[in-house]
Amino acid sequence: MSVAQDPDCIFCKIIQGKIPSRKVFEDDEMFAFHDINPWAPVHFLLIPKWHIPSMAQITEEHAPLLGRMMAKVPQLALQEGVNPYPQGGFRLVTNTGAEGGQEVHHLHWHVMGGPRPWLRG
Repeated sequence: MSVAQDPDCIFCKIIQGKIPSRKVFEDDEMFAFHDINPWAPVHFLLIPKWHIPSMAQITEEHAPLLGRMMAKVPQLALQEGVNPYPQGGFRLVTNTGAEGGQEVHHLHWHVMGGPRPWLRG
């Protein structure tokens, strides 16, 4: 795995409780919290508790963790108010690197859903 925490990372600080967040879910491996500038009626972030800077650093060793995280997304989306598939649904987005629009260099997925129109996206 990557380093457990980066003392300068805002998401690591959120995981540690040093910066407040509106928590959606937490277990030993992942943390989910509401986006502070939501683009959609439902908009939260899902992050690993290990500091992995981006998708560019993902290796085979991360596969079990990422699989568990992806399996959690539909449950959390419904829990937070996304309408069920197929009429409802959600968007799952991860930005990687500067050209990919990544602003916080801690791997994260935006989970967005709810009735349209959305603010962005």
